[in-house]
Amino acid sequence: MTSWSKLEEQSAQVLVKLALEEDLGQQGDITTDILIGAEWRGTACIIARRAGVICGRRLAEIVLGRLDPGAEIHWDCEDGSKVSAGTKIGQVRAQVRALLSAERTALNFLQKLSGVATLTQQYVQAIDGLPCVILDTRKTTPGWRVLEKYAVRCGGGQNHRRGLYDGILIKDNHLAALRERGQDLAYALRQIRLRLTSCFPIEIEAENLEQVAQALQEGADIILLDNMPLDMLRQAVELRNRLAPRVLLEASGGITLENVRAVAETGVDRISIGALTHSAPALDLALEFLGCREH
Repeated sequence: MTSWSKLEEQSAQVLVKLALEEDLGQQGDITTDILIGAEWRGTACIIARRAGVICGRRLAEIVLGRLDPGAEIHWDCEDGSKVSAGTKIGQVRAQVRALLSAERTALNFLQKLSGVATLTQQYVQAIDGLPCVILDTRKTTPGWRVLEKYAVRCGGGQNHRRGLYDGILIKDNHLAALRERGQDLAYALRQIRLRLTSCFPIEIEAENLEQVAQALQEGADIILLDNMPLDMLRQAVELRNRLAPRVLLEASGGITLENVRAVAETGVDRISIGALTHSAPALDLALEFLGCREH
């Protein structure tokens, strides 16, 4: 089971508050409030309509708890569990008004995060048996990064840096700006080592073998191989093995489920994929009402 941290809890609470305000507004669920008695309690179950990996249970709990503090959810699987189509994920007992008003918001969270976890696992399975890991990127939904990165872990992937504050990555545009001032990669590395007080690994983006060789010679910890064809990736691995075997190589750009195994087979250590978070289709889930009584 993937650990749920204080940071994930804080992010979930903030997003749930925003989501419920967005859906309920100032008037609340006017349809449900007119048709359903305040004293009615009922039961519903959450069903997977498609096979996938479940993620986001805690958010569903928070959504329901905001509308009915007495709501009870009994889960049949953990976050990170693989389920087949038709699997019952969990059962809810709560005020019927809360069930109906919470349905879409709770499912939105579950479907989105389960979709990220499912797509991640597909990539992880595609490179099964190879000494390479699947990483996410910062191409996340604004405000959702903490939770989307949690979903990546639920799918068996690993997290890249969380933000700009917890990792060094010298990208092509950094170097382009420095060149305007007559500075180069060696200057960039000197400045970072001079000013950096934390022990972050230093990663450098490279678009060709010349840049790879320079990054290796200048003492990079990780080299991001950006949009390189397979032959160039293999040459970069050979160059690394000869000059600096300790340096990690990370392939990125143009990675799909169809080519990810071939990329991993070149010998790179890591593959970062923005699609895990920016293009994952939601997993189809449903809440099915089972019945109610007035008290």
